[in-house]
Amino acid sequence: MIKAQVKKIFAQEFGSSPRLFAAPGRINLIGEHTDYNNGFVLPASIDKRIYLAIAPNQTEGFNIVSTDFNERVSFTANHNTQSLPHWARYPFGVIKEMQKLGCIINGFNAVFGGDIPAGAGLSSSAALESAFAIALNELNALNLDKFTLAKVGQSAEHNYVGVRCGIMDQFASIFGKDEQVVLLDCQTLEHRHFPLHLNGHKLILTDTQVKHSLASSEYNKRRAECEEGVRIAATKEVGMKSLRDATVKQIEPYRAMMGEQVYMRCEYVVEENERVLATCKALSDDNLEAVGALMYQSHQGLQHKYQVSCAELDCLVDAAKSAQGVLGSRMMGGGFGGCTISLVKESAVDAFKKSLTMHSASSLTANLFSTTLPLATERVRLPNRPTELTQ
Repeated sequence: MIKAQVKKIFAQEFGSSPRLFAAPGRINLIGEHTDYNNGFVLPASIDKRIYLAIAPNQTEGFNIVSTDFNERVSFTANHNTQSLPHWARYPFGVIKEMQKLGCIINGFNAVFGGDIPAGAGLSSSAALESAFAIALNELNALNLDKFTLAKVGQSAEHNYVGVRCGIMDQFASIFGKDEQVVLLDCQTLEHRHFPLHLNGHKLILTDTQVKHSLASSEYNKRRAECEEGVRIAATKEVGMKSLRDATVKQIEPYRAMMGEQVYMRCEYVVEENERVLATCKALSDDNLEAVGALMYQSHQGLQHKYQVSCAELDCLVDAAKSAQGVLGSRMMGGGFGGCTISLVKESAVDAFKKSLTMHSASSLTANLFSTTLPLATERVRLPNRPTELTQ
């Protein structure tokens, strides 16, 4: 167990007993690249987590061991970010963002590890940020609310990692509830949890094992293109501050001014917002066939309009389309690698896995696993909220 491992390594490295915290990764049923456009998303936390063992060290320094990367770093709050390993910039950013709020962060020793595949689109980075934010909030008696902790994680990623992400990943990690999805309005942060009744179906995540790096990919470029589209349309469309405020009918007259590429980015986001709300309606009506169709439409938009898919992801979605018992499938996460998420009849799961293996044998090696959202899972379920763990 990773929980026991981080606790054991902490004792070996630092010779004392730590407090234990954990934060989950997330899936996103639909609503990709909409969060930083102030749109709608439909995520849920899962049973894959980052585990953090941590204790004060009575100094002004911070010592962190990563079992995943097999590295140890030591730094102070005045450290140069660029000299830190990439993974260490996440907890460093959390510390700095808390200090910007006027919080005093005392020195600590920490060990972390997890079972969230890095680069798979399951938001291991947000889980790492959330685990440290929750832990430092407790250790330093800061009394920050959960909204603030989510924003701390987002700002850490913006300012110290270089990824201008939206709020979805951190929000899902901190606000997740067992076996529920959350409809999040990224403009107002209004949200609503509701049960996900899959009625004899499972959500299957398939990892392409193609690792993406959002900072070095075109993630930030997509955000800039969307902002450029809004800037152009807003010259005539009074009150338009983001693509959340737009319809396809509103932006279409500005297609030539935007240029085809920027227009496609904006069109995708507007349509994806509509798909999120349509998915919520379909879930409320127990219409899983409609949910699946919307998932396929989402992937088509990500592949052709937003252009953040890749050959491996497209291969897996094509395989899903040709398999029996699959209602829908799409890429999930930032793109350029990572996972697909597929809605599959329970009776067809084994056949689906076999068909993926046969379909993709010549082009990629995929790793399949089911989420904990369906009631029936193959693993022991854990609470999906960030929390301090019992010893």
